[in-house]
Amino acid sequence: MGHLNRRNFLGGVGAGAIALHATPAVADPPAAPTSPRFFGRMFKLAPFADNTPRVQEALRAMGAPGGLLDAKDPLHEGPIRLITNPELSPNNRDNPFHTAGTTFLGQFIDHDFTFDMHSKLAVPATPEQSPNTRNPTLSLDSVYGAGPIGSPQLYETSDRAKLRVESGGAFEDVPRRSDGVAIIADPRNDENMIISGLQAAFIKFHNNVVDRLRSQAVPNDRVFAEAQRLVVWHYQWIVRHEFMPQVVGHGITEDIFANGRRFFKPRPGQHFMPVEFQGACYRFGHSMVRPSYRANLKGDANGQPFFGFIFDPAGEGQADPVDLRGGRRARRRFIGWQTFFDFGDGQVKPNKRIDTKISTPLFKLPLGAIADGSPPTALPQRNLLRHLTWSLPSGQSIAKAMGIPVLTADIFPELKQFGVGLDASTPLWYYTLKEAEFLGDGISLAGMGARLVGEVFAGMLQLDPDSYLSQNPNWKPTLPSRTPGTFKMVDLLTFAKVDPTSRGQ
Repeated sequence: MGHLNRRNFLGGVGAGAIALHATPAVADPPAAPTSPRFFGRMFKLAPFADNTPRVQEALRAMGAPGGLLDAKDPLHEGPIRLITNPELSPNNRDNPFHTAGTTFLGQFIDHDFTFDMHSKLAVPATPEQSPNTRNPTLSLDSVYGAGPIGSPQLYETSDRAKLRVESGGAFEDVPRRSDGVAIIADPRNDENMIISGLQAAFIKFHNNVVDRLRSQAVPNDRVFAEAQRLVVWHYQWIVRHEFMPQVVGHGITEDIFANGRRFFKPRPGQHFMPVEFQGACYRFGHSMVRPSYRANLKGDANGQPFFGFIFDPAGEGQADPVDLRGGRRARRRFIGWQTFFDFGDGQVKPNKRIDTKISTPLFKLPLGAIADGSPPTALPQRNLLRHLTWSLPSGQSIAKAMGIPVLTADIFPELKQFGVGLDASTPLWYYTLKEAEFLGDGISLAGMGARLVGEVFAGMLQLDPDSYLSQNPNWKPTLPSRTPGTFKMVDLLTFAKVDPTSRGQ
């Protein structure tokens, strides 16, 4: 195990090289029993800092609006100019290997396997006694809930094999109550228009699979279960073969599946959601959110594109908000997927790189976008205070435990100002972002963060007795796709008939 600093780091050594050529010490499985119904720990290491008022204040200052993490996007320029004039926002760098949809697919996936409704920010909690209200597998319970019998409100009354979907005027929308609240298994999937659009797309994907099976004369009493299996397996394929290589890196992804997990090794039946992943490392996706997006090509007045900030205080209380928040139904509030995934029409936009700069709108979230509806509203502050909730180790201590080269204090000079030693014992979320920025130029995760995130994803697939890797590891996608034998998000959206070519966007 070595250390990396600015003097001895060799340019060009990427995430794959660091992780694959290190010789880590293999972590033992957790000694105490763990459970899918609760959170747990991957590593038994000391917290990065004591939970003192001084440390809490340092974390609040670190994540404050206008502070160290704020990309300081010039929001006064408006949502369109921040897209069409990238020089206005130099901290909003393009990732040439991701499309804009990578961010929101990652958010959708996150809501499939973890939901902490009970712990409080900066109030210490025991992971093994803290419920996870999602199943820590890639099983789409955020879409299916408890099924037609357990969650009847999610399903068509006249056809229990199909999920409910409604109209936003021009296009599909999730079902809603009269007050606009979405009728879905996970309320977080209506936080913004793009994630709500993905929820509706998965609903239509399932319903179209039902129609396909019926056309193939599958008995009606088997249609729902078979459709659910096909939908989940094709989704798992996307996670394994499209999403993981993008965010973890192709080399580490293939190494984990070929050579096994070294650190996330719960006993059979005791797979759990690690707080190192849930509370820190997987939150890297917050750094990929841009301040604004083009939601669609024809939604605004006179058939023009609808641009909006991801969140804008001016949208509060509006029936058809100026921003991209969820929770509303109106004619222009639909997603033109050609902005977010590559349909080959030249309209796709790139993602933002993973780095230590967070888009300015995320420092003032609407309370409706916060699960418990309580402040602080700055997302970076919430992420950092959560480290105290779970008593998370530092990024340096986990990298050392993995046998992966450690980023030294001189790589974090910006953290010295807070006076509590964060440059040498760095909050895990910030360390993960810095690794991606310093080692991988923000293209993907790197080092410790890549290994940890990759192993948890692999574990969720391998430890689920119903996944395609457990049931039939040689399975290949069977639904229509642009490239036979594989399946990507553009194929899912096309089969769901929400893609631009199927509806003339």
